[in-house]
Amino acid sequence: MSGVRRLGRRWRRQRPLRTRLAVAASAAVALVAVGVCTAAFFVIRYEMFHQLDLNLTQSATRVIQENRDAGPQVVAGECRYLSAPACAQIVPALPAEDPPRPYLLPVSAPVREVATGDRAPYFSNITLSGNPMRMLTTRLGDDKALQVALRSDSVEKGVRQAAGLLAVIGAAGVLLAAGLGYWVSRTGLAPVARLTATAERIASTRDPRHRIELPPGPPGREDEVTRLAASFNTMLGELEQSVTAQRRLVADASHELRTPLTALRTNAELLARADRLTDAQRDRAAGALARQLREVTGLVNDLIELARDEEPTPLLEEVRIAALAEHAVSAARAHWPATPFTLHIAPDAAETVRPGVPARLTRLLTNLLDNAAKFSPEGLPVEVELSSSRRSGSGSGSGSGSGSVERLALTVRDHGPGIRAADLPYVFDRFYRAETARALPGSGLGLAMARQIARAHGAELTAEQAQGGGAVFRLTFG
Repeated sequence: MSGVRRLGRRWRRQRPLRTRLAVAASAAVALVAVGVCTAAFFVIRYEMFHQLDLNLTQSATRVIQENRDAGPQVVAGECRYLSAPACAQIVPALPAEDPPRPYLLPVSAPVREVATGDRAPYFSNITLSGNPMRMLTTRLGDDKALQVALRSDSVEKGVRQAAGLLAVIGAAGVLLAAGLGYWVSRTGLAPVARLTATAERIASTRDPRHRIELPPGPPGREDEVTRLAASFNTMLGELEQSVTAQRRLVADASHELRTPLTALRTNAELLARADRLTDAQRDRAAGALARQLREVTGLVNDLIELARDEEPTPLLEEVRIAALAEHAVSAARAHWPATPFTLHIAPDAAETVRPGVPARLTRLLTNLLDNAAKFSPEGLPVEVELSSSRRSGSGSGSGSGSGSVERLALTVRDHGPGIRAADLPYVFDRFYRAETARALPGSGLGLAMARQIARAHGAELTAEQAQGGGAVFRLTFG
């Protein structure tokens, strides 16, 4: 048995899914067809013999009524004719009481037992003069048994004809099952074949823009294979967006790195001829080289940070946002001494915590504060505010109100030129710099990094024009 199972497993491994599905479907339908035909044969056979037994019972009842007081004898003896009435004989319990005329039907010990009442009436199949017969043995009065027999040629012929017809029907059912199995495997696996072809085409061309054509139909009523194809199309869309973003990042990075690298090479070549320079020229070139190295290092570090889509889970901890804001504002005051920073923390937000990576959240706040200070005129403040509010939700939140969720909002407002309406949709794009910012230092990655960190922490970062001038950046924790 284990060898048969191993052979079956080897066969399944060596056959494609379409063949296995066709064989399985064909076998299932064929098994049902053969089972139905077999059951129909036994039902037909039972009904035909049951009808013959009813005829024997009726004949026996009639003979009993007509010969209730008769002695042992042959009552009717036309057994060899198919259309004759049933042949019958009365048999005593004791062989000594048998009539001198020989019996036509075979008399055995069970017949004597029926006569004495030791055995119940029964049906049996016999052969008489080369003809098949069906015989009923029942009791007739005291110490006598009645045997009644009818030829069963027509019944057995009908059974054989039914068996042949059902065999033909079963064979046709098996052939139909094979055709249906092939059709089911071809139709059912068509989306899988398209999915496989699409995957192979993407693997060969490395182009994720290909999609699987889905069959038309009402939404929400797709089968499993169609849902698999739809999920694969969704995955391809995400892959295409990822590849496009990666290519755009590489292209933008190469473009942004070209200028500082060119300047680095120029200053390095200039310092290589230091013997021809004055001390002032040499110091100026060395300072420019150091400054450009810092810019390139910062740009490369920012690119590395942007290449990471999510925060490392082991570094997550409960972070008190108020303390983080105080630390970021204190660092900004030291870095931008000419720009005053104000911080207002609402009492109900002072102790609120959120899960996150402290270093990454600090980088987010630092980028927002640096961006605000860069655009704020000297002497005008950068206003930072942390507040909390409640909104309806499915959870209980961190407070005492059931059915509401506490939202934490941190806003950073500057009093600079603000953001033009045409620039608002692009302020968080990588390397995007508005016309008013192109003369200022920076790579255009700070706000893109800030939004990426916010999304990785389940927060939302938005930008808008401030009333009275300036820009407002709002970081909202759900």
